[in-house]
Amino acid sequence: MGTILDRANAIAEESFIAASGPGGQNVNKVATAVQLRVNIYDLGLAPRIFHRLKDLAGSRLNAAGEIVIDARNHRTQEANRREARERLGDLIEQALKEPKKRAKTRVNRVGKTKRLAGKKAHGQKKALRGKIDL
Repeated sequence: MGTILDRANAIAEESFIAASGPGGQNVNKVATAVQLRVNIYDLGLAPRIFHRLKDLAGSRLNAAGEIVIDARNHRTQEANRREARERLGDLIEQALKEPKKRAKTRVNRVGKTKRLAGKKAHGQKKALRGKIDL
């Protein structure tokens, strides 16, 4: 996991843009927001991990195959840079986790009859709500 994250940090491109939000007059003078771009094709991931990362990235993945992460919550470039890299790390970490297989459950005979009896009772209750025919 560490090697993939190291590779991602190495090939990530950062650009600093003017941010809205906290910063007072400083916000107009200094570009504190960070836009972090990582090309997922350059990461060299296994196909299953690659597809999970694509799914997790969602709208952050552009047509060029880059994950674009914007961080603009803090007043300083360094804090925003740290946050962007942490978010990228979390995204990659989630993609590396193999999802648990869902085990099919089987209902026994008693459970089936109880469920059907409950459905029947609910249906009768609803049938009694209709208009009364005289």
